[in-house]
Amino acid sequence: MPDKLIDLHGNPINWPSEQQLQTDESRLGYLRQHFAEHPSSGLTPPRLATILQDAERGNLIAQCELADDIEEKDGHVFSELQKRKLALLSVPGRVVPCRDASEQEKKDAALVQELLDELPDLEDLVLDLADAILKSFSHTELEWHSIGSNWLIKQSHFRPQSWFQLNPEDRNQLRLRDGSHEGAALQPFGWVQHIHRSRSGYPGRNGLARVLAWPFLFKNYSVRDLAEFLEIYGLPLRLGKYPSGASDKEKSTLLAAVMSIGHNAGGIIPKGMEIDFQEAAKGAASPFEAMINWCERTQSKAILGGTLTSQADGKSSTNALGNVHNEVRQELRDSDLRQLASTLTRYIVYPLWMLNCTTAGDPRRAPRYQYDTAEPEDMALYSQHLPGLVGMGMQIPMSWAHEKLMIPQAEQDEPILGTTATNTPSEPAQLAALKAVFKQTATGEDTADRYAERLHNHAAPATDALIEQIHSLVHNASSLEEIRSGLVALNLPARQLADAMNDALAAAGLAGRYDLLQEAQ
Repeated sequence: MPDKLIDLHGNPINWPSEQQLQTDESRLGYLRQHFAEHPSSGLTPPRLATILQDAERGNLIAQCELADDIEEKDGHVFSELQKRKLALLSVPGRVVPCRDASEQEKKDAALVQELLDELPDLEDLVLDLADAILKSFSHTELEWHSIGSNWLIKQSHFRPQSWFQLNPEDRNQLRLRDGSHEGAALQPFGWVQHIHRSRSGYPGRNGLARVLAWPFLFKNYSVRDLAEFLEIYGLPLRLGKYPSGASDKEKSTLLAAVMSIGHNAGGIIPKGMEIDFQEAAKGAASPFEAMINWCERTQSKAILGGTLTSQADGKSSTNALGNVHNEVRQELRDSDLRQLASTLTRYIVYPLWMLNCTTAGDPRRAPRYQYDTAEPEDMALYSQHLPGLVGMGMQIPMSWAHEKLMIPQAEQDEPILGTTATNTPSEPAQLAALKAVFKQTATGEDTADRYAERLHNHAAPATDALIEQIHSLVHNASSLEEIRSGLVALNLPARQLADAMNDALAAAGLAGRYDLLQEAQ
């Protein structure tokens, strides 16, 4: 551990003992006995407005508990939030050294990655931090322990948002509730504080809970009205008639019979009384369903940026629109990962580096956590068009193609894939095809006439020598340019070939004259 600990801003830190790293003081013990009051019960528009205004003034308890109720009671919100949270676990992340890192800084980054791998349930920690997407902030308390000369994170503990308050003097600063006006400052290296900025503003206003609260309220009204409508729809109106002078007991008996006869399909009434069944109630559930669907579409757009990745109406849901909405959802995922990477760098990677590495000291040289959000390009598209671009003369670096297709480059002496056992991957396809032509041998008998056969036999010594030279040149060449230069420099048997062609032309001319004389006779 360095002699002097500093935070990311260069401020000195007094490293406490192992027992003091956790906030278990008795003055904060009452927070563990705090239970939610579920403000969604009987929620009305005036009550919701009051909750949101209190959060702006620094009292976050009711707003955070309302956010818990929304996620717990609204299955649609829970489903959409789960999609957004679980998408964060599908992208790998790693610790990378600083820019222009020395060998020792690279080793220290690898050590931090090793210590981070020993953190139990890192994925659960990420999900706990992602709770800030809805509530704007999330806190996890770190439990440290030492093994040999290394300090490691033993466990992380999620703490409810109701434990915290805004500093009245600085509403961008979150503090523990300890009964004081300002609240208690968080112990450095003891907490992971993730503030998720779904929108601009201080922590009391930048969470999705404030956006989802109103659709949640209107949806609850519509669901309640729909339930009441379904309870009475189809049941006839029942009217009881009692004679003049009926006693109160007789009236109550008739009322009880009227209320129960619709469900029990039977009952008794005193003689002289009547029950009339009027026409059943008329109406439709479509207005309530329209309101519920509007609320759910609004919730989907707020959480995932669109509706077609979660639900389809069978009318406007096309494949093209679905792809566009999925791209928006991917952009949200990348934004969430970027914010998470900053938090993990600040509260996990930096403390591990500061406490365990020899190069620790300058915050600007600290390693950072990074998610690999790059997507591989279409391999079929690149393999189809890159050869043509190379043929046009474009000088495309091989490292660029490896980066675009996300194919790692082979290390030294590492086995690599190839098309055939004799061709190397770097050999041009044209050269390989040309070599293959010269490997073929004639298997069928020559069908030319005897004159052509004579010409072939007469020119064979010269042509065989020429073919042998070309055959050797092609097999020993490493490029098409080398073959071209070799062909220019070949020792061609021009004299022998010229004599053979003269003899063949003379023989062909005499044969033609002989054929004409035979036809004339």
